[in-house]
Amino acid sequence: MDDETIIAKTLAMILNNAGFNAVAFDDPLDALEAAKTTVPNLLITDVVMPKMTGIELAIQFRHAYPESKVLLFSGQASTADMLEKAHQDGYDFDILAKPIHPADLLAKLRD
Repeated sequence: MDDETIIAKTLAMILNNAGFNAVAFDDPLDALEAAKTTVPNLLITDVVMPKMTGIELAIQFRHAYPESKVLLFSGQASTADMLEKAHQDGYDFDILAKPIHPADLLAKLRD
């Protein structure tokens, strides 16, 4: 999930080529709606987005699908405060810095 369509589609293409079944979304509300039909094992989302932050999306996702994992990624240093607030509220999310090399992302997902 990334509000930049090209990034979302490229990420899904990389994951699909590596054997994952990934679907790209550039709107967090669309991602939440699609999860009602097919609950994913993993949500990968950018943190800084319009409509809702990736952390807000991750929290809603965790409430609806507690068995699914969440991985955040961000290219902005300002996300530290948002992550700290989520942590204080009882949410612990992994975060990766953007840009990330596809090999590093795939290694993280396989851990």
